[in-house]
Amino acid sequence: MLTFRKALLASLFVLTVLYLLRSSHEPSPLETQASKDFIPGLADENQNAAATETGIPAAGPSSKSTPSDSVRATRPGQGKKGSSGQHSLSKPKDQSLGARLAYQYPYDMESQFPAAIWQTWKTTPASGDFPENYRTGEASWTNKHPGFIHEVITDQVAVYLIKHLYASIPEVVEAYESLQLPVLRADFFRYLILFARGGIYSDIDTTALQSAVDWIPERIPLSSVGLVIGIEADPDREDWQEWYSRRIQFCQWTIQAKPGHPVLRETIVHVTEEALKHKREKIHHDKVIEFTGPALWTDKVFEYLNSDQYFDMATSKGNITWKEFTNMKDIRKVGDVVVLPITSFSPGVQQMGAGEPDDPMAFVQHDFEGSWKPEAERHIGPQT
Repeated sequence: MLTFRKALLASLFVLTVLYLLRSSHEPSPLETQASKDFIPGLADENQNAAATETGIPAAGPSSKSTPSDSVRATRPGQGKKGSSGQHSLSKPKDQSLGARLAYQYPYDMESQFPAAIWQTWKTTPASGDFPENYRTGEASWTNKHPGFIHEVITDQVAVYLIKHLYASIPEVVEAYESLQLPVLRADFFRYLILFARGGIYSDIDTTALQSAVDWIPERIPLSSVGLVIGIEADPDREDWQEWYSRRIQFCQWTIQAKPGHPVLRETIVHVTEEALKHKREKIHHDKVIEFTGPALWTDKVFEYLNSDQYFDMATSKGNITWKEFTNMKDIRKVGDVVVLPITSFSPGVQQMGAGEPDDPMAFVQHDFEGSWKPEAERHIGPQT
């Protein structure tokens, strides 16, 4: 006869067996942690999470670009993660600098633009030594971008930040430290911080006229854009080479990017390799514009736009050149790159067709202080 006591014991026995069987099939806490997405080089989880949560939302419905917006389609799958969204724990087979950079900070075109603004100066705005003529411009970035992370990185902090972000790629750190001129480091830093963290970099002598949320029109889905740049110079004159390095020159005093973008990666590779070569051969490089500045940046943008590694060139009518961007009055999208007209980042220069700061297409005003240069070299081009 089944008594209450026997039934209770039997129930306890069955429950114990079931518990033991379940425990033997459950992963341990260490196994569970190891199965999560592996994100190498994550420096500050809290800050990264904050930037993601406050990232620029997709503008309006996911309407597709009109034919006039884009002149080249990306290759299928460009900028997208693998189906698992995970990275192998083993190192990439390709040990080139570019491959290791891509492994450390992979590019996801469909991700949001991080809501972060990066600027650099010798001191922070909290210091009494911060120049008064920069305070209004610096504050404009915070005022126009509530909810964004806005950091003014000092020269000293920049060194430690680069060491932290690129600890696994020591030659990048070595190259950064080998640069003797402050302007070379300032140029290199903007590429490095945007590649690792994304967001907006803008020189300290700039003023935000409109929020970055409004830079790209609703007809262009943000999930199809990874880099936003503006035209610095479009000199339609025979002697343009006496004033500018390139017929069309893209500015790098203001750049918006998603982490890991290939243009940033290739720029970093070039500067690193050149800097280390100069260090070995004890060469002093003072050609800033060509070495780290807008000439190099412009070249890398065009190389990217004409690369069959990133774009389907089968339907291309030929290389994209300066002719596609001269006399621009509106935004143009090429693959995942949005190019803004000269008015957007250079309003008020009173040449090359640029509009005034109150123009609807004026987003950022640059004061052209060039604080790293001698006074006689702070402006480029004819003055009116």
